[in-house]
Amino acid sequence: MPRTSRVPGFRDLSVAERRTALGAAAELDPALLAVLDPEQGMAISLADHMIENVVGVLGVPLGLATNFVVNGRQVLVPMATEEASVVAAASNSAKIARLRGGFHTSSSQPIMQTQVQIIGVADPAGGRLRLLDARDELIALANAQDPKLVELGGGAREVSVRIVESRAGRYVVLHLHVDVRDAMGANAVNTMAEAIAPRAAEIAGGRALLRILTNKADLRLSRARAVFDADALGGPAVVEDIVHAAALAEADVYRAVTHNKGIMNGISAVVLATGNDTRAVEAGGHSHAVGPGGGYTSLSRFERDADGNIVGTLELPMPVGLVGGATRTHPVAQAALAILGVRTAAELAEIIVAVGLAQNFAAVRALATEGIQRGHMSLHARNIATTVGATAEELPTLVARMIADRAVRADHAERVLAELRTTP
Repeated sequence: MPRTSRVPGFRDLSVAERRTALGAAAELDPALLAVLDPEQGMAISLADHMIENVVGVLGVPLGLATNFVVNGRQVLVPMATEEASVVAAASNSAKIARLRGGFHTSSSQPIMQTQVQIIGVADPAGGRLRLLDARDELIALANAQDPKLVELGGGAREVSVRIVESRAGRYVVLHLHVDVRDAMGANAVNTMAEAIAPRAAEIAGGRALLRILTNKADLRLSRARAVFDADALGGPAVVEDIVHAAALAEADVYRAVTHNKGIMNGISAVVLATGNDTRAVEAGGHSHAVGPGGGYTSLSRFERDADGNIVGTLELPMPVGLVGGATRTHPVAQAALAILGVRTAAELAEIIVAVGLAQNFAAVRALATEGIQRGHMSLHARNIATTVGATAEELPTLVARMIADRAVRADHAERVLAELRTTP
């Protein structure tokens, strides 16, 4: 069968049946999916080589978001998260978006920046211009550190210099802009910063201190947009309420923080599943939510188009890679990339942003209609039922009782479970 992201009834299958369906839908050898078993995915010996002082491995559920169409391609999306309803919400939004063509994405060039802080410069403005005059020399010195990256079409591209005022003094801060191709790029740009720092300090007339990348990857942006059909959402009144709900996140920092956290529910789950750096992506994303005036606002926008549908858009830095780090060493991350079928870091970044938009839309829609708790309740009830020891046979009845009683709590679950077990 051709590759597809539409797998009806996927949630009703057993784990083994889902694996079989995934293999067929993604056109993958079932043997590749064996690493999704905890016993095979992350051996303690591998963990011991990845970080220091290893004492164990923490498992995180890996789910599969279905229904995604990104730039015309059917995409199944692995998501690693402990939060209930995230995978289901993303899948549902993608199902609505595919009615009008799915998600359309684009990216800027994969430019990362590294900084060299120079202190003690007597004439900072003069030092800045001296560094800009030495642009070609500094770029050549940087590129000499990574000939393989240059061979692949990447490498240092530009130099910019800022004067930064601080409580401790005035600094000349050099930025080296580097095309990192399909890598996240931290190691490459930091190596270049270390190499050029002594010469940069000499030119500026000061002393080099910090030599480190910035996770504010505002030159490496990915974007996603989608149209959500008004009729599928329930009509014009629902569309109007979604627009109002989204507008509050644009205007109010208290709403914006939670709104953007919802975006990261989707983004971080895919970033983690593919072995990329969740902290770097989240830090860069939240910094991007600070506007020119210094206020924190919504990363996404939801607007009504001329036909009355919702147009959702999202743009943010997305420094992810296909080479290096856990992406190459973690077997489950490799399987996740195979499921996605991506060939470039830009393609991965764009899918991640599409998932963030889908996740965000699901949350805003729920808030503007039945409220967020209704969608969470059945999944939350299942978690509680499992916690109190319900068997697979007891789960459906116990969950239904908790929801009907409007008491999704462990103490109530224990009482109901006791009743079920004593009732003939």
